[in-house]
Amino acid sequence: MLFAKLRTQIGYRIARQLFNRRWAVANPRVWQWMQVRFARMSHYDDRDARAFYGHVLLHRGQGVGAKNEGLRLLRLAAEAGDAKSAYQLGVHHLAGSLTEPANALQAAHWWELAGCAGHPLALQRLLQLYEQGGPQLAASPDDAQRIAAQLAVVQGLA
Repeated sequence: MLFAKLRTQIGYRIARQLFNRRWAVANPRVWQWMQVRFARMSHYDDRDARAFYGHVLLHRGQGVGAKNEGLRLLRLAAEAGDAKSAYQLGVHHLAGSLTEPANALQAAHWWELAGCAGHPLALQRLLQLYEQGGPQLAASPDDAQRIAAQLAVVQGLA
């Protein structure tokens, strides 16, 4: 079992290096090999691998199934403390999709998590959301003030 995990980690590192090479991403066989390595590493409860592969599937995945898997991986990574994944989930929920309408409450939830992890853009978007309101979320001056204070701390202004 230990050998299998080590082999998966080595393959994942190689695939991540190849991801930065245009020829590797453009080659269908190499790209398929890379995706298998990304998927295997994300099954080992690796937060960073889940975040990376979730972003890849969400933005480059072909079809609804791939995008849903990307969202699932991003959700797992965000719940494990990844700020970028939480931010991306907030963006997704505020925009909505073909299968689900826009939901500002869910966006606020994910941006709160990202903000607690120190993601300044999530706090800015959350501040705008609380100031203006959104689908299924009324404007909240008290929450906006709380987020503005938190944003000032993160940006080093307070």
